[in-house]
Amino acid sequence: MPILHSRVSKSTMPNEERDVRSRLAKIISSRGLLRGTLQERELTCGKSNCKCARGDKHRYLYLVVSDEGKLCQVLIPRSKETEVRQWVKQYQQARELLEEISDLYRSQIKKQKG
Repeated sequence: MPILHSRVSKSTMPNEERDVRSRLAKIISSRGLLRGTLQERELTCGKSNCKCARGDKHRYLYLVVSDEGKLCQVLIPRSKETEVRQWVKQYQQARELLEEISDLYRSQIKKQKG
């Protein structure tokens, strides 16, 4: 088990940590990370002759994110939906991998303590 240092070389890093860091680096180096939650909404516009008045509602995608304690909602244009979905997914994957690294170090501290 490596001693806790501010910088750890890859050669002395456990395989599990090296693997997680490699996956994290791949995500971070790709284009686009976006924090937030995607929310689909179906709405009616109120026009009596519109398709939504017959039940075929308009579909919108919003990015919802907390900014300084306030919820911010951004309408995502249809042309950007696929790209924005990928950015949100990559952010979530990066966050999960950071948690894995944190868990590895937490377990190191517990082992060294005892």
